[in-house]
Amino acid sequence: MIWEHRNRIAVAGVGYSAIGRRSGRTLASLTLEACKAALTDAGLDQREVDGIATSPSMPRYGGRKGVDEGVDVVTPHYLAELLGVAPQIAWTGSTNAMVTQSLIDGALAIAAGLCRHVLVYRALHVPDGRYVNFDSAFATGPDQFLAPYGFSMPPAWVATVMRRYFELHGYSRADFARYIVDNRDNARRNPNAWCRDKPLSAEDYLSTRMIADPVSMLDCDLPVDGSCALLLTTTERARDLRRKPALLTGFAASTHNGGSAIPMTLEHMLEGGRQVAKRLWETTGLSPAEVGSAQLYDGFSMLVVTWLESMGFCKDGEGLAFLRDGHGALSGSLPVNTGGGALGEGRLHGMTQIAEAVLQVSGRAGERQVEGAQHSLATISNGLSKATAFLFARAD
Repeated sequence: MIWEHRNRIAVAGVGYSAIGRRSGRTLASLTLEACKAALTDAGLDQREVDGIATSPSMPRYGGRKGVDEGVDVVTPHYLAELLGVAPQIAWTGSTNAMVTQSLIDGALAIAAGLCRHVLVYRALHVPDGRYVNFDSAFATGPDQFLAPYGFSMPPAWVATVMRRYFELHGYSRADFARYIVDNRDNARRNPNAWCRDKPLSAEDYLSTRMIADPVSMLDCDLPVDGSCALLLTTTERARDLRRKPALLTGFAASTHNGGSAIPMTLEHMLEGGRQVAKRLWETTGLSPAEVGSAQLYDGFSMLVVTWLESMGFCKDGEGLAFLRDGHGALSGSLPVNTGGGALGEGRLHGMTQIAEAVLQVSGRAGERQVEGAQHSLATISNGLSKATAFLFARAD
């Protein structure tokens, strides 16, 4: 069934803070900078904002998760105070999953008439110490079976997925080199990317430090201090604002958890991704052939491959060959992660993909613009429960 609000909700503004690493700035200042930039981009006075949504938690494994308001976490209520708009806020959303659940909530809140203009933002920072160091005194729940073996962090989990994919389909790390280099080239065209002035060669990729074989440093997204914000409203209201909006054609979310205690497996990720794909294409009335650019979640490089296959762009086992042969480059048949993704722009938990999809269909991606693309796809997370996909359309 086609979503009844198809193309009736729009992203009218995009804003970024400065992107850095251990910049010394509070998360509050970065968030405020991004949100004000999104309002300026849309040409909307902040007194018109009546909705705010985010996922405020700090993802860290075995360590101290963000608890200090304004320092390492920024909740919607605190942001409303910072903006001076608390009395006028009619709706707030705060999710415990990827921030893209907040984008869904915000769109539905507007569609339901709960509010008119919603700021959706994500703010993250680089924590002290090792990013995924398990430094809790005790391991509880599943961690008691995983942590003693160093299997308590996402790089280790995805390493088993990548290794299985290689063994099933005859690939090696060398097959990833072309995509990693192409992706960095995209990031160098993106003024918001942390890696915009950091060139990369295939040799650099193949010789970089290993994290969990076969996953290396350059297969992992880049933790940064920064924030990205979007301004959502109705398509009708957006026509009166400054920018040409991106229309939200539809979205879908996964409810697939898989049947094992292991956090990620190749089969479960593909199954969850196929579930997302089926729902997205059914509710939008579109197909993979109508997508002009694909912003595929890349918390790890391997996830780009699983999303290519599960969303129907490639057959099983052919996703990495697609990237290896250059079809995902800016000049390829399906440009992938045209802004450099989280591997090149920095880890903003899905906002990287969504913001780039919006800029592409708004014709505002600069020298990385994909000409003639009417629809851009953004997928978030790993295909398992609460993973999401969004399809945006050009407002012609």
